[in-house]
Amino acid sequence: MSHRPIFLFVLLVIAATTVLTFAEPDETTRTQCMLTYMEYGQVEKTYSAIEGTYCAKSCGLEMWKLPHFESYSTVMVKQGPRPLVICGPSGSGKSTLLTKLFSELPETFGFSVSHTTRKPRPGEENGVHYHFVSVEEMQAAIERGDFLEHATFSGNMYGTSKQSVQNVQKMGKVCVLDIEIEGVKQIRNSDLNPILVFIYPPSLEELKKRLINRKTETEESLEKRLQTAKIEMEYGKVPGNFHIVIDNSQLKKAYPALRDFVLKELKTQRDEGINVTLDRVQLIDTP
Repeated sequence: MSHRPIFLFVLLVIAATTVLTFAEPDETTRTQCMLTYMEYGQVEKTYSAIEGTYCAKSCGLEMWKLPHFESYSTVMVKQGPRPLVICGPSGSGKSTLLTKLFSELPETFGFSVSHTTRKPRPGEENGVHYHFVSVEEMQAAIERGDFLEHATFSGNMYGTSKQSVQNVQKMGKVCVLDIEIEGVKQIRNSDLNPILVFIYPPSLEELKKRLINRKTETEESLEKRLQTAKIEMEYGKVPGNFHIVIDNSQLKKAYPALRDFVLKELKTQRDEGINVTLDRVQLIDTP
């Protein structure tokens, strides 16, 4: 008796199983599976694949090929509360305002830890204030597409990674990005739909005094920062570049203006069904 029919039958079964195993679900099903895993905070474990590889996870689906992983990465990043982008010249008081915001609303906001090639300043910790990396490491990460935005400022490279934003968003917190003008331009063109806030210093002269009092600048770096500040202040004044421009001449007026604006925005998001952690916040009525 010939074994050929049995052999052919076995081959057909194997082929059918393979087709079923690697069948690609439709776009809606695939995206929904991703969002389901996001809800349970398992994105980094589930979708660590790269373009052209196979990703095997449950969600009731079999293995499938991810032909355009970058687009799915963008889908994951933009879920959750809209990021809060704070921009302004060095010395404009951004850090002071953000410190007060985090102190008052610790469960609402989370900071995105940026990457930079500059040297740490006294008191700065790697992984807390910045991820301090070499130029080679930064360039390699840019080439891999790890960053949502990146820019060179005063001779140093800075960047916000997709992973850093995801880590904050999946907790239901608002991811705060303290970035430069070039970074703002890149973020504006992304799918993140950020809240854009510009912090305007009292004057260029006052800005110079603040930078000198830091005692971290050389004459050359001080001049570079002031030249950059002029450009940033001009960009900040252009209507439409930011959702709000806050004059930080007086902290006692600037902080309430920032807080009230942001909370109104977050209340609107929550009313739209977005998961925003506001359980301890006394919300301001939206006009």
